[in-house]
Amino acid sequence: MVQLHFWPIAQCLVLLTLANGVPVIAKKMLGDWLAWPIDGGWLFSDGRPLLGKSKTLRGFALAILATAIGAPLVGLDVETGMFIGFTAMVGDMLSSFLKRRLGLASSAEAPGFDQVPESLLPLFLVRNLVGLSTWDILIGVGVFWIGELLVSRLLYMLRIRDRPY
Repeated sequence: MVQLHFWPIAQCLVLLTLANGVPVIAKKMLGDWLAWPIDGGWLFSDGRPLLGKSKTLRGFALAILATAIGAPLVGLDVETGMFIGFTAMVGDMLSSFLKRRLGLASSAEAPGFDQVPESLLPLFLVRNLVGLSTWDILIGVGVFWIGELLVSRLLYMLRIRDRPY
């Protein structure tokens, strides 16, 4: 019988939500202040942006800071929180890189590409630290995917996001 570990899944989902939500809120509150693109505006060999202007050093740093602060609030250590934030942002950058290669514009909706790398990578890499099974990881990715789509639409309705995705 498969045993699920709901509390570790919930802990990680809270931190993934922070990692992905804080940069969006920071953009709304701070505009372009300190919003330096991670890729420096460089183009890849295909002539398209490496990542795009929506991936900023500010968002990357704030995601890691938010997960470091949030981790003890959900019962995890600061280092684990920072690691989840860091790997979520690396996954987010990977999805942006892939989307640019497919010719999708920065911040274009791409279900799956937008949720899976930024949740699967952190959940897989912290599995032994927090006690996640393969089923826990798959459930966590699925819940994050659905939750992110719903929360994005809510943030759009609240005028925090520029787009409903």
